[in-house]
Amino acid sequence: MMYYCISFTHKNTDISTREKLSFSNEDKKREFLRLIHSNNKILESLVLSTCNRVEIFLFLGDSEGINEYILNALCLLCNVNKDDLSSKADFYEDSGAIHHLFSVASSLDSLVIGETQIAGQLKDAYKFSLQEQRCGVNITRAVHYAFKCAANVRNQTEISKNPISVASVAVSKAKELINLEGKTAVVIGAGEMSELACKHLLNAKAKVLILNRDLEKVKKLCEELGENAKFESIANLKEVLNSYEVFFSATNAPHAIIIDELLEEKEYTRYFFDIAVPRDIDIKSNDKTIVYAVDDLEEVVRKNLTLREHQAQIAYSIVGNMTNEFFKHLSKLATLPLVKQLRLQANQIAQIQLQKAIKKGYLKNSNHEEAKKLINQVLNAFLHNPSVNLKKLSGTMQNDVVINSMRYVFDLKNENLEGLNSYKCEFSLENHDEI
Repeated sequence: MMYYCISFTHKNTDISTREKLSFSNEDKKREFLRLIHSNNKILESLVLSTCNRVEIFLFLGDSEGINEYILNALCLLCNVNKDDLSSKADFYEDSGAIHHLFSVASSLDSLVIGETQIAGQLKDAYKFSLQEQRCGVNITRAVHYAFKCAANVRNQTEISKNPISVASVAVSKAKELINLEGKTAVVIGAGEMSELACKHLLNAKAKVLILNRDLEKVKKLCEELGENAKFESIANLKEVLNSYEVFFSATNAPHAIIIDELLEEKEYTRYFFDIAVPRDIDIKSNDKTIVYAVDDLEEVVRKNLTLREHQAQIAYSIVGNMTNEFFKHLSKLATLPLVKQLRLQANQIAQIQLQKAIKKGYLKNSNHEEAKKLINQVLNAFLHNPSVNLKKLSGTMQNDVVINSMRYVFDLKNENLEGLNSYKCEFSLENHDEI
């Protein structure tokens, strides 16, 4: 059994392919999980899909043929070329998969190092998988430890000090191009990314006009943002597109919503920032129409990476230590039940044999207690060294081999491990979503 991860990110996959792979639609994600679980080697699964990545995190009974199987499932559901996918994907096994998960949770693998959104996105992905009964105790343990790792990175480094998001990078780029103070910027969508964009725009002393289909939701958002935030129905999109200069779009639409047919020619320059995946904007760029997509913001990101490089080195050290700690933790979880099962099995066999001895007259019933005490002493003496040595092996490379061998030799079954609070993540998101 092992952890496994198939990863498509801004580092290895272009935005057009990431758009096709996106699981922003829950029905699509639900169908993908159903599809891959038809393979009995896949015991648990979690899919994390954001504007910069698609991570398929698995717990497997056996990894043989899994790469091929997952890629085929993606091709079938997402209409992508298999050869193209296989050349882009990064594959991680066991400690590599856990190290990658911890790096992602700690925002070290993000387009913007130190951004805070990824923690909430991972938590949502975990809850979805849990609700769909696609993940159990093994992925739960990994995710809980990932949040613990993220908390350690946050507390022991300054990597999330003045945290940055893709939305903040887009606004930062806009500030380089145009004076935002007093200007009305249009934000399309009312989700988390749009809300972050609004907050950054307001901090830049701009006003915001938010377009959304759900007017109750956007009204509530404007009330939270204050008097410089207004809203309109997205039904007015064409009129708005031809009345303002700066636009930020971050909807969950499965296809582009801003297209050439909606635009009229203007004498002034309009700036479009598409921070959605799949992309919201499909228009031709020219000297009066400037379009930036997620991948176009890398210049600002590189500046961010340079500033945070030293802190990132410290953070990666924490991730490495936490990865080792996680596997030691798993070893202990496996070792202690084995010791307990060994003693329980030995005691049960001893009691059966004791009753047989009394029944056949080898022992008198009056000697039952004395015989029981003697048997317990013999069992404790016999099991002392195996118990001590098993505990010493906990966390070592040989641990799994020895445990599996002993389970086989003594016919011990895996203990049913329950009791984890499925929704209790060790990293609290509260008070850590500031911009």
